Amino acid sequence: MKRTIIIVLLLSAIIALSGCAKDKKEEPAPKQGQMQTLTIGLMPDVDSIPFIIAQEKGYFQEEGLNVTLRHFKSAMERDSALQSGHLDGVISDMLAEAFAKAGGFDTVITSLTTGSYKLVINKNEAADTVQGLRGKEVAISKNTIIDYVTDKIASDGGLAPNELNKVVIPQIPARLEMLQNGKIAAATLPEPMATVAVKNGAKVIKNSEQLALNPGVLIFTTKSVGEKEKEIQAMYRAYSKAIDYLAREPMENYIDLIIEKGGFPQDVKGSLVLPQYKKAAAPEQKDIDDVIDWLRTRQLIQTKYTYPELVDTRFVR
Repeated sequence: MKRTIIIVLLLSAIIALSGCAKDKKEEPAPKQGQMQTLTIGLMPDVDSIPFIIAQEKGYFQEEGLNVTLRHFKSAMERDSALQSGHLDGVISDMLAEAFAKAGGFDTVITSLTTGSYKLVINKNEAADTVQGLRGKEVAISKNTIIDYVTDKIASDGGLAPNELNKVVIPQIPARLEMLQNGKIAAATLPEPMATVAVKNGAKVIKNSEQLALNPGVLIFTTKSVGEKEKEIQAMYRAYSKAIDYLAREPMENYIDLIIEKGGFPQDVKGSLVLPQYKKAAAPEQKDIDDVIDWLRTRQLIQTKYTYPELVDTRFVR
């Protein structure tokens, strides 16, 4: 009897150990294996630089995250890729998020990015203030962040938007070319294209930083926010590391990298001035409200969207 009990106990121990071994084999994979891939759409602008740095310096990898960066040359192509489900998120702007909501697309702003937009005049123009551009041709892309920034700069300079003769040139390279050829008096350009214009003789009248305008944002689909929360959190940790890198490193240590990976023109080398990058933060209520009011005044959207409808603050302070 005693022998039988001992055998039963031994068998039970063996089974328990086998179970433990099995459980050990079924433990979650290492951190990198747990993470789903994030696919993010970028434009050739300075907002994209921290993401390029995070990728190339291995900060995403340090966080156990695989990120695919897809580069676009037009906002239309970028937004189409997001809305069709081929991207988790994009570097975009507050206006684009409002348009997405109005179009029935389920997306949300997760943080600000850091961009720069400049109103520049061609080298043959005598004007050196916004007032000097009254009635003159200023190239923009209509109903976009460029249009919005142009109106804000005009208002700050004492002009009503309709006192500028706005010329719609959607493609940034074409806008730059017409400015440099003297076919238009001025243009509003994002960086780094504004740097190229200045390098070739154009002059900056006013920029978005001077007006504390920062409408650039990171937008994710609500599906990705719901299903990839830990991945997005890891992405923001890597983003912060990239911001730290940009704050401490001289530009000559990475300019070739961002020209190659970001699709920037070679002309920016030696003359590009980057904005002061900030850690990811949520947009201010007043900035969201201002964009919505601008869009509604122009009858571009009908709904006065609230802050919670457009912004998800869970990932940033």
